[in-house]
Amino acid sequence: MPLKKGVGMEEKIIKQISLFAENKPGRLAKVAEKLKSAEINIRAFTIAESGDFGIIRMVVDRSEAAHRVLHDAGFTVSETEVLGIEMEDLPGSMSRIAEVLGNANLNLDYAYAFITRAQKALLIVRVNEIKKAIQILQAQKIRLISMEELETL
Repeated sequence: MPLKKGVGMEEKIIKQISLFAENKPGRLAKVAEKLKSAEINIRAFTIAESGDFGIIRMVVDRSEAAHRVLHDAGFTVSETEVLGIEMEDLPGSMSRIAEVLGNANLNLDYAYAFITRAQKALLIVRVNEIKKAIQILQAQKIRLISMEELETL
């Protein structure tokens, strides 16, 4: 299904910051301090631990600036394309999204969720085929959040 006129696929892609860091006391504090000093707001984050190292994934209000600040501070950092999916804060909301993606043969690599200031539930997902996911989700009337919207939530 084609996207609505004036709404490009790129507009529905969120840039996530991924950081490879040693799993030791104070590491997250250093990351958070660097972002604080640059006046970058962390909107959502998750940490996946793997022994001596971990992966910090976060969505921030200014991803390019965050990437630069963290890279300049010596962190191994990258940007990843993810989707922000608005869902109702009700039982079954995540189930519907997972079912839609699964029925379209799209693999969900990982996901994490948070509640916005406006009390909306937002699911951040990385999928194997992001453009196909955008088309499928929009065809099912599932609202995707743009990077611009995320900055103000």
